[in-house]
Formats: sequence, structure tokens, C-alpha cells
Amino acid sequence: MTEVADRAPVVLQGLDGLRGRAGDEIGTSTWRTVTQEDIDTFARLTGDAQWIHVDPERARTGPFGATVQHGFLTLGMATGLLWEVCTVDGFGVVLNYGLNKVRFPAPLRVGSMIRMHVLIAEVKELAGGGAEVVYRLTYEVEGETKPCCVADLVFRYYD
Repeated sequence: MTEVADRAPVVLQGLDGLRGRAGDEIGTSTWRTVTQEDIDTFARLTGDAQWIHVDPERARTGPFGATVQHGFLTLGMATGLLWEVCTVDGFGVVLNYGLNKVRFPAPLRVGSMIRMHVLIAEVKELAGGGAEVVYRLTYEVEGETKPCCVADLVFRYYD
């Protein structure tokens, strides 16, 4: 599933750099191919081996005509794809603080190509130093009108 980015991520400098880009789309990751091997590995690791994900023959006659990637696998790619798009300098600690809203509006079929668009939705200064940032992530599927995932990912940055 991994492809090498041919460009460096945008580097934001501390709280001022984050504030200066609030409300802006920061960039887009490289395209990734959805593979059955990745889906099968995720199913084994999580115990979610529902046929719609892991049985290509049965899934061909199912509602999507092919196996589909787990929504949580797509979501789990968020941090790696985010760091491909942008990094933040000037803080000592970076923590994944959670998610505010997640939706999976469309299926993500095996063999599809996806990429993630990153927008800084909100930047809040934390008492005692640091920042809380909400990244709006939209996973585009090549050739499809609806994204397969839209999520608000919250990171905290501490001095």
C-alpha cells in the first residue's frame, strides 16, 4: 500500500505557524493502492474477519462487487499520511489526542487508489504552553464522487 512521497512535507513552525494556517488546506498525500494483503493483515490483527473484507469470492456477489477495506484501517493510516503532508516543529512532545467526528460515507473497494487531504480546522492554545489542533482529514477515492472517510483528528503539541 505504501508509495514514496516525491515531495517534502510542509513544515509549520510552532504555535504561530499553526495559527497562521488555521482554516487552510495544507496539502494532499500521495496516492495509495488498497490491497487485499493489507486488508487480510488488518483482519488478523484485529479479529475483524467479516466476509465483506476477507472473502473476495463471496464479496464479488455482495453489495459492493468486491472486498472493501475496513473503515478503521483507513482511519489508522491517518498519522502516517498526515506526516507525509505536514509536520510541526517547535514542540517537545506530540500526542494523538483523539477524534471528534468520523464518518465512512462510501465503501473503499480493494484495488482502489486513495489519498488524504489535510485541512487545519482549529488551533487552540493550551494553558501552560502548547496547542491543540484539529485536522480535518478527507480521504479521496480516485474516480469516485464521495470520500471513503472524513475525520477530525485531534493532536496536542506540548513545549
